[in-house]
Amino acid sequence: MLNHISAVYNPSSIERRLYQYWENNGYFRPTLDKSQSFSIALPPPNVTGSLHMGHGFNNAIMDALTRYHRMKGYNTLWQPGTDHAGIATQMVVERQLGLQGVSRHDLGREKFLEKVWQWKAESGGNITRQIRRLGSSVDWSRERFTMDENLSKVVKEVFVRLHEEGLIYRGKRLVNWDPKLQTALSDLEVENRDEKGFMYHVRYPFVAGQTDSHGNSLDGQFMHIATTRPETILADGCLAVHTDDERYTAVIGKMVHVPMTDRVIPVVTDPYPDPEFGTGCVKITPAHDFNDYEVGKRHDIEIINLMNLDATLNDNAPERYRGLDRFDARKKIIEDLDEHGFLEKIEPHELKRPYGDRSGVVVEPLLTDQWYIKIAPLAEPAIAAVQNGDIKFVPEQYTNMYMAWMRDIQDWCISRQLWWGHRIPAWYDEAGNIYVARDEDEVRQKYNLPADMALRQDEDVLDTWFSSALWTFSTLDWTGTPADFDNEILQKFHPTSVLVTGFDIIFFWVARMIMMTLHFVKDKDGKPQVPFHTVYVHGLVRDGEGQKMSKSKGNVLDPLDLIDSIDLESLVAKRTTGLMNPKDAAKIEKATRKEFPEGIAAYGTDAVRFTFCALANTGRDIKFDLKRVEGYRNFCNKIWNATRFVLMNCENQPIGSQARQDLWGLPEQWIVSRLQKCEQAVATAFETYRLDLAAQAIYDFIWNEYCDWYVELVKPVLNDKNAADEHKAEIRRVLLATLETALRLAHPLMPFITEEIWQTIAPMLGIKGETIMLAEYPVVNAERINEQAEQDMAWLQSLIGAVRNIRGEMGLGNARLLPVLLQGISDEQRASLERIAEQFKTLAKVESLTIVGDGDEVPLSSQSMIGSLKVLVPMKGLIDPTAELGRLQKVRDKLQTQADSIAKKLANEGFVAKAPAAVVEGEKAKLAELTEQIAQTDKQMGELSSL
Repeated sequence: MLNHISAVYNPSSIERRLYQYWENNGYFRPTLDKSQSFSIALPPPNVTGSLHMGHGFNNAIMDALTRYHRMKGYNTLWQPGTDHAGIATQMVVERQLGLQGVSRHDLGREKFLEKVWQWKAESGGNITRQIRRLGSSVDWSRERFTMDENLSKVVKEVFVRLHEEGLIYRGKRLVNWDPKLQTALSDLEVENRDEKGFMYHVRYPFVAGQTDSHGNSLDGQFMHIATTRPETILADGCLAVHTDDERYTAVIGKMVHVPMTDRVIPVVTDPYPDPEFGTGCVKITPAHDFNDYEVGKRHDIEIINLMNLDATLNDNAPERYRGLDRFDARKKIIEDLDEHGFLEKIEPHELKRPYGDRSGVVVEPLLTDQWYIKIAPLAEPAIAAVQNGDIKFVPEQYTNMYMAWMRDIQDWCISRQLWWGHRIPAWYDEAGNIYVARDEDEVRQKYNLPADMALRQDEDVLDTWFSSALWTFSTLDWTGTPADFDNEILQKFHPTSVLVTGFDIIFFWVARMIMMTLHFVKDKDGKPQVPFHTVYVHGLVRDGEGQKMSKSKGNVLDPLDLIDSIDLESLVAKRTTGLMNPKDAAKIEKATRKEFPEGIAAYGTDAVRFTFCALANTGRDIKFDLKRVEGYRNFCNKIWNATRFVLMNCENQPIGSQARQDLWGLPEQWIVSRLQKCEQAVATAFETYRLDLAAQAIYDFIWNEYCDWYVELVKPVLNDKNAADEHKAEIRRVLLATLETALRLAHPLMPFITEEIWQTIAPMLGIKGETIMLAEYPVVNAERINEQAEQDMAWLQSLIGAVRNIRGEMGLGNARLLPVLLQGISDEQRASLERIAEQFKTLAKVESLTIVGDGDEVPLSSQSMIGSLKVLVPMKGLIDPTAELGRLQKVRDKLQTQADSIAKKLANEGFVAKAPAAVVEGEKAKLAELTEQIAQTDKQMGELSSL
């Protein structure tokens, strides 16, 4: 068997082989024979995507939870799938077509969609291959895709029902508009960048012939505003000042001219303007700003849409600006404002500018016709589900974030102007009437339309978040019919147990899943179901300096780069391939070469996963440091090497039955007790979603207690030819059984190395089973907790540590046998010493052990303290007196220099008079302490002189 465990741990040689073994044997598939079930729905990654650190972190947590519950004996399902990623996928295929000189419009909708499906078949599985490489134990036989036929049916069913209930409607409202892609975007698809811009201060002249409320003429007077988007002046509906701003009380209701137009607008009061910002007066452009839109509604202000879908100015603009791009129009308007005396000044200004995260162009708030869901009726049950505890957030602090969003929720824009996605099931006749149904045949039947009436389907598709909101039940084959109650998978695994996600999508995904599931999924008693019982919210992964990972910074890590070794050239290629701006590619290459001058070494999946779990605390940010990965790679090596030691000492040797616990010594009693404490800590950590604490407990037990102490404690006995065979056999049993249990404890976090070793050592203990994944998870046995053994062992470790400290300080080496004196020992310690004396002598390499009284004279010794107990090692015959005198003289000189400095300070009357009394007393205390240390050093030097 030892030959099966290679001399050097090489993760790449075992990981792919073991994953294929697991998948081929169907170990990831759920059973339905248990009373308790556990399920997780994999947050669907984009089909266009590749693995990033967020995926790696998220998958490590989910797989640990899944493997833990599988080993606990639950019916366990981790449901996988991918999202069709409307914008991202359409852009990928359009880029490929662009390289051939073809646009999607050249092909037409049907042919273009054929190209997308072809791309999906050929390249869309990259992300799932990478998820496999992470060791994720999802049930691939149930893999789903948001555009699968059955999931598409669910999307249509939900849309039609919501429309029939009056919860879906079509309306003209402001949206985030991407002028390049010409589609509405969700807030999550908009990236707000900090940029340097300008603030343009503009005068709005009062209409002639007006007087203020005091009777003063306003002729020749102006209202002053400041804006970062002067082109939108052309669509202004009013000027607004704060309701309580007394500076403008006299001009409320007066009319001003809109510069560069022939329109006049009123001055109104509203709570929105900030009196402390600028002049306190703001322009209100309802069609081109979200806040202005709300102000405009409150005051019934005319809404003027200034832009076409490509962000050129339309016919609502004065003729000289029509057809200009918005930024070209800005330049011309600024020139005209200046020329006509309306521009007061231009100042540099720091601003946030919204960009489409896919297109990279500035997003424009634009008034367009879109489909919406009326959210308020759906939000109320979703709020109640969290309030009454049907759903809980971990950490609990995210409950407040969820509630804040839900109580200020706006209607959801669900339409996108794309071709790839779930096409909206709505049809129009020539008069523009709208008909909603699952297909065109149902439209004609439902609305009693003649067969020859021309109908056209809506061109828009649904926001991908719409289909994702149905994820927990659409993937489990929900139909919305009575057949659902015969669907064993749906009945066993819905609601899912836990959702693992980042805090940044609590609203975009988590809240919407809660709302949609409660509305559509019912149990057999007709009670609405939640999508999950727990939402475990983890932080976002940042680099080791706490900086956000971004391609432009070059600090983005790919988990697979850490798992498998990659040279610098390959790493640079991975970061710069694709249709990327050459400047960005060059920047990334420079950053990559600086950060990883020699490429990245292979750490293996287990080390990377263990790092993620060890970082899974309750904070919002996760600092990912490569040194942690290296440390846990060393941890894997430690486990591997300990296994080789165990096999060398146990293979082809008698193994005890564990029935002879009377043959256990202190080391066996202690390690078994510590194992129970570890099992207890890990179970608590899993049940409270503190995988960082589980990782720490496992690490401390395996490395510090099993490898560093127990293995060392048993070596002398196993190597002692005079030791009883029965005793050795029991030690082998404890060695093997403790390692086997520790492997099962660690398996959810480190699946590969634990499987490889377990398959080798389990048969030696008579354990039957094909895989550790289906072995029973360790359960604490309180009867095996031995507090006395733990106390004795803790003291033994302290004694050994004290002697090792003396060896290090005095340069005595590790092999030399030392005489040891104990002074100041208590009765309790004396009793414990009798139980641990032999182990202490052996491990600390003690030649003789003597207890001396408190008042007894002892020879010159080096000492270490354990509380009030002195551990002494006489120096005679162990050290070179001359060399030690030299060392002590240097110590004394340093102490004297410090003492002289403080004495000089205290002799200064000015210092003593002006310094606070506490400072003066502190300096006196330091001097007294230094004086005592000098006296002790002088005493040691005197004693050395007599040797």
